[in-house]
Amino acid sequence: MIKFLWMFIGCLSLSFGAYLEEPKWPKGETFLSFLDKNGIPSSLYYSLDREEQELAAEIVAGIRYQILRNDDNQLEQVLIPIGDELQMHIIKNNDQYTMEIIPVVYKEEDLSLTISIENSPYLDIVKATNNYILANEFVQSFRGGVNFRGLQKGDKLVLFYKGKRRLGRQYGGIKINVSMLETGNKKNYMFYYKENYYDQSGKELERFLLTTPVNYRRISSEFTTKRWHPILHKYRAHLGVDYAANIGTPVKAAGAGKIIYAGVKGGYGNTVMVDHSGPYKTLYGHLNNFARGLKRGKSVRQGEVIGYVGNTGMSSGPHLHFGLYRNEAAINPNSVIKVEKNALSGKEMKNFQAYVALMKKDVEKALINPMEPRLDDDFIYSEPLIKAKP
Repeated sequence: MIKFLWMFIGCLSLSFGAYLEEPKWPKGETFLSFLDKNGIPSSLYYSLDREEQELAAEIVAGIRYQILRNDDNQLEQVLIPIGDELQMHIIKNNDQYTMEIIPVVYKEEDLSLTISIENSPYLDIVKATNNYILANEFVQSFRGGVNFRGLQKGDKLVLFYKGKRRLGRQYGGIKINVSMLETGNKKNYMFYYKENYYDQSGKELERFLLTTPVNYRRISSEFTTKRWHPILHKYRAHLGVDYAANIGTPVKAAGAGKIIYAGVKGGYGNTVMVDHSGPYKTLYGHLNNFARGLKRGKSVRQGEVIGYVGNTGMSSGPHLHFGLYRNEAAINPNSVIKVEKNALSGKEMKNFQAYVALMKKDVEKALINPMEPRLDDDFIYSEPLIKAKP
């Protein structure tokens, strides 16, 4: 569907003098302020259902989106990615604007990187690939697993990872299937297996651990990145976990960090966001009210009360919407909330060991015949991508 959409856009641009732009979503911009800036009635937002209004609050500052304008600078179409899987599609038809949620079309890629350490793993990955998301994911994958101080110039680093490309550019999150880092002639491995990183012995990486933020009656909605509703005939996503609880139940910070937002956030109503160590952020939505003295910039401890369960925003009943983000991408909170580190065992351990053996063979091949690393583009367009000739 999107393929034909953009073929149509290209033809329209050349035939009728339309402009195709690709700006970055400004910091502090909301979906409502975007509509107002572009002369689109706010009724477009208020006509959305609860889940769609929540998704509108998930637009990330800095994300690239596409706008098609006519010669009068009026918006004709727009595509705004939400998470990695879905996007908002606004289209003008007979002077009326409509919006639907549609899948993001992207190409998955299996990539590898083999480099010698010159400065640090982070800086050397960025230098070789221009991919800060990959560098951040590598550092997170080895967190607590290797002492980087033991690195020497010339030590080898090998990564096999999965990426995505959308409209010819790196897009969304990255998963590193295997990382190998030499330190003092020792090969240190980390493997991504069933949503978590493990060392070669099957022990889970010491990661940023969260605690459940509220005493709840039940989980009323699980995390999903994309699903098709068979009755409504719409795409849906729920980029967090909903905990049903009584109004006024204390909501606690799932981890130590700093408050970066406390206010109304679209369909989430009263919302708190906490920035944690490394690439993690958490979101607490539909709050009845905030804890006394809570404000932006305040440091909070894990387990500290930051608000109270409510029913604000677009909510079907009292609950806490809890979101977790790594490198600005929404991930399943249940993959990180743990009491202690897990270790694989039994049949799962045998499957993991077979996977490890295959990945190690790939690493050895990469050390013998390294491939040229791909340098990712990071263009910033200040002019329309396509402009009709006068």
